[in-house]
Amino acid sequence: MASATATTPTKKAPTMPPPEPPAVATKDIYLIQYNAFCCLGWAYILAIGIPSFVQSVITATASGTTVIDALKLAGGQLYFATPATAGLADETAPSLATMLTLVQSAAILEIVHAALGLVRSPVFVTMMQVGSRIVALHMINHSPTAQTHWGAALMILSWALVEVPRYLFYVAAIATGDATKGTPYPLFWLRYSLFAVLYPTGIAGELSVFFNSSKDSTFLSLLGTGNENIMYWYAMAFPIIYAPGALPMIMNMAGNRKRAFKNRFAKPPPPPRGLVWPVTEVKNGIEVRSSTPTSKEILAAAIGAVNPDLAQLVLKEKKWRFKYVKHLINMVEAQCKSPEDALKVANAGLDKAYSMFQFISKDGKTTTSFAEAMAAKNDTKFCTGYVKGELAPNPDKKVEIAYKGRQISGEELKAQVKKWVDYGTIEPSAGEAILKCAENPKWIDLRDQYFVLLGAGSAMGPFEVLMSLGANVIAIDLDRPQIFQRLIDITRKSSGSITFPMTKEQKDCKNDEEMYGCSGCNLFTETPLIRDWLVDLYPGKSFTVGSYAYLNGALHVQVSLAMDAICRDLCEKRKGMTSLAYLCTPTDLHLIPKDAHDSALANYKEFSKKPFCMLMKLLAGKKVLRKNVRDPVSGEGGDFYYVNGISVAQGPNYGKWNWTRNRVRLCLSSVAILTPSYYLFHPALAKRMQHWRAVIARSKGSIVSSNVAPSTSTVSVTQNRTFAWAYEGMPYFKPYEIFAPETSKSVMIAILFHDLNNPESVANPKTKLANPNQLFSYGAFHGGTWRCAYEIDSIGESSVLLYFSRVAAPYALAIGGIGIAFGAKYFGVV
Repeated sequence: MASATATTPTKKAPTMPPPEPPAVATKDIYLIQYNAFCCLGWAYILAIGIPSFVQSVITATASGTTVIDALKLAGGQLYFATPATAGLADETAPSLATMLTLVQSAAILEIVHAALGLVRSPVFVTMMQVGSRIVALHMINHSPTAQTHWGAALMILSWALVEVPRYLFYVAAIATGDATKGTPYPLFWLRYSLFAVLYPTGIAGELSVFFNSSKDSTFLSLLGTGNENIMYWYAMAFPIIYAPGALPMIMNMAGNRKRAFKNRFAKPPPPPRGLVWPVTEVKNGIEVRSSTPTSKEILAAAIGAVNPDLAQLVLKEKKWRFKYVKHLINMVEAQCKSPEDALKVANAGLDKAYSMFQFISKDGKTTTSFAEAMAAKNDTKFCTGYVKGELAPNPDKKVEIAYKGRQISGEELKAQVKKWVDYGTIEPSAGEAILKCAENPKWIDLRDQYFVLLGAGSAMGPFEVLMSLGANVIAIDLDRPQIFQRLIDITRKSSGSITFPMTKEQKDCKNDEEMYGCSGCNLFTETPLIRDWLVDLYPGKSFTVGSYAYLNGALHVQVSLAMDAICRDLCEKRKGMTSLAYLCTPTDLHLIPKDAHDSALANYKEFSKKPFCMLMKLLAGKKVLRKNVRDPVSGEGGDFYYVNGISVAQGPNYGKWNWTRNRVRLCLSSVAILTPSYYLFHPALAKRMQHWRAVIARSKGSIVSSNVAPSTSTVSVTQNRTFAWAYEGMPYFKPYEIFAPETSKSVMIAILFHDLNNPESVANPKTKLANPNQLFSYGAFHGGTWRCAYEIDSIGESSVLLYFSRVAAPYALAIGGIGIAFGAKYFGVV
């Protein structure tokens, strides 16, 4: 294994001074008290409910009642349990019904906790979960029929048996500061296992309450005579909601259980090595590298280069998880003031990142800033591996786009591009770029073109397409035999070639298996060596360097910074011979053409009148379906329009933080102890770094292709079921279309070829722009994000509901048909 041995003196980098051990936060004290109270309340319900139930069964069976009937009878008496029926001496204590009302009503505070940010729970989801329970509580408290049905006991006991360990688990999690490994295992097991039995029984009990209330004259008359139908449909609405939602909720808990147990028993991460987040505090003698303080420092430095007051607001922000978007918006607006301001922000942000992030030697003895590590000279070098494809070049190459299982080209491609443009799924400039590439087949003659792929095996990377076109690919990916076996196998079946770093000479490898084992590198721990190897490779040849490596959460920021260091130095050391290529995400802040802004406004006027959208706004208010139109920002060069596509739900797997799997993917030795604090900013910061480098490199004369790719159904996204469901429902909102990975890759490579070859492209630094950030306004294949009526972060819940309504439609029709048939039979029609 090659190692970075610096010949220049190294020193211990300054780190943030560890703060004094913090006192227990007032918030935590309150949450511990709240959860303890709820735990005790539900435990009290069990303490009088179970003995009362058992005594009722014994009494009934003693009188000759069958066991089944005795259980039903006891279940119908549970709601009326008191300390006396439980055999307790203190008859002044509250009854089960009183405590049930008190403790379940207290759960309303959980909605408040989520809204205030005291806990990291979605407000809408929490409101739905607590709300359904409150409705069931209201019904059982006002329906004698529901109270005396055995289903009441099923509901009450299921709730209590779930809630006692749940609230106790929360108490332990807050007290220990570690919900995954700090809580006692028996409690952990109960928290993530009881649902398998108690969720179905609880739902069955709740349904019995709903159905029995709908037949209870006392309950139906709550609103007075003549309003019985209102109360009837109030009771019956919830079974209709439960039908499609129960199974997904249980399956979601099963997924949570699998992840929780996997994390509980995961091996501890290896000691931090290579490029790592800086130490922010020390807990129990262990260095903690929390990403939030560092992220805030970087953003504050960037925006502070042009507006110190806004920088202070960033540093003072306490609700970072929910409020970071407004600070990003402030930064983008500040960049619009002038081209100089845009570049100042970019330079300041990257400079701060290089000075704050640390680089730890492989032996763990030396820690420097990342800037110092990249400036040091290294006496260890990679060897070079090379494999040429076995196929002859294809002289009849043409641009083809993989779409819905077919390869389309020629007139069919032109027609499809026109449909996308007319519908608003892509920008006209993206359509023009694809068609120009199709009209210039010489642009895809890649026999003498060299592409450096940072993350060659990435799901969205263009490796396979480049190989099929005969390109020369310089592959940077993790040193794992299976990765390079796959890449080399693809190469051999193509007319292209692959060049890759090795830890020993290729000629010294006895066979392919040994070659695979010596191939590859680690972007985190060997960043300086990778840079050195690339700088000296193929002198005189022009490189197009694509940053395609992607990781989840905080690791995405690290890999983006590692790729940035390589891109920066190649642009400087191979000046005039290095172009850069990026894939922008649609879930970001972008300057957009005025036409896109006007189209979004027109769509908003249309969709805001649709019954479904009006209903969602009525039920969920400002949290959903937010208008995707913002006032322009004035600056040098005119007014600039922008779109806020940032998804606050985005994060690891676009929603869940799981560094265990990621460290296997890219860097077994670079994961430090990372707190999961407000990780949702990571994708935005990682992509922002790429934006910064793009505008800087272009300002210095490099061609930079940085285009927005569409929302794509990659495995890393769709493995999160919530996002998979949302993707299925999003096309309801014009002009969204979710693309398969093969489509996204083929259209984006066509736009890349256009940018590299068309001198009039905005990627060319000779093309004048009013503001450097307008680089991202053109060539956008955004999938509809820019022109949709609503911000992408506000359509998730609606999209999921649309998906399930479509899934449930056949069942609803079947049930309706059966009901019509029975009705016809009952009334003698047939």
